[in-house]
Amino acid sequence: MVRMRILVIALVAILAATGTARPSDQGFQAWVAQFRPQALAAGIRAVTFDRAFADISPIPRIIDLDHVQPEVKLTFSQYVARLVSADRQEGVRAHLAENRTILDEIGSRYRVQPRFIVALWGIETDFGRVSGDYPVIAALATLAYDGRRAALFEHELIAALRIVERDHIDPHAMRGSWAGAMGQSQFMPSSFLAYAVSWQGNGRPDIWTRREDVFASIANYLARLGWRDDETWGRPVLAPSQIGIEDIGLGVRKTLSEWRRLGVRRVDGNGLPSGSTQASLLLPEGEGGPALLAYANFRTLLKWNNSQAFATSVGYLADSAEFR
Repeated sequence: MVRMRILVIALVAILAATGTARPSDQGFQAWVAQFRPQALAAGIRAVTFDRAFADISPIPRIIDLDHVQPEVKLTFSQYVARLVSADRQEGVRAHLAENRTILDEIGSRYRVQPRFIVALWGIETDFGRVSGDYPVIAALATLAYDGRRAALFEHELIAALRIVERDHIDPHAMRGSWAGAMGQSQFMPSSFLAYAVSWQGNGRPDIWTRREDVFASIANYLARLGWRDDETWGRPVLAPSQIGIEDIGLGVRKTLSEWRRLGVRRVDGNGLPSGSTQASLLLPEGEGGPALLAYANFRTLLKWNNSQAFATSVGYLADSAEFR
């Protein structure tokens, strides 16, 4: 008995230390009661709130994932290699060919090259195969109740309730990642409200099951963030050792002609094209590692996900559709 008590005490201490103590249903329901007036004040109808929160309980696994995310240390090159696998490159080419007609129409309307639409789709959900199966309302409510990033998740929770309010989807069919990213494009609820579109124009975007809405929503997101279809994302380059630290980073922009004069070359050793396209030189692993010239569209990809490795992965994957 004493030994069992010691084991129980030790387990409680471990859970407390790792931040994975089980949430209390009673405490959660008290939080829901406190949050309800806030949601109603934001314009959510009582009937919508009560419908969305019917039979909802906190999800302990989500708190585990939020507090004890695995510490996987990847270099820039390892991260890119993982996202731009050979299978995914083949997937981009196959899905571009399969959906060419609708992608060309969407690309023309939003002025976004189809290969970037498919690359983002591939990286976010493996072309719709892995989009998450957590109930979004419950997931966001769990994270808001947990309190570590309460303001962020309360904001997203109200956005999710607005989606339900506008009859875009039944709350119990709203599924996504453990952190609330939804559908095949992995939009957070606030991004859904801002950028999701119905390709057929019926006002009810479906990024869960309707592929044309997924493509159009991705394209609209990029277009609204400033995408330029007359440029690519950037390019890998060879940077000479004499390039100074003052020339490196997103805070520095030079034309391709200027970079050419400074000795920056294509990866095959040939000279860069001349022109007035503005670019920044990045050395994400420092001297001796990979070098990139990042164009304006690279900065747009950073607005989607503020990671240079992510933006580069999208660029490389998109390029794989054209350059074999």
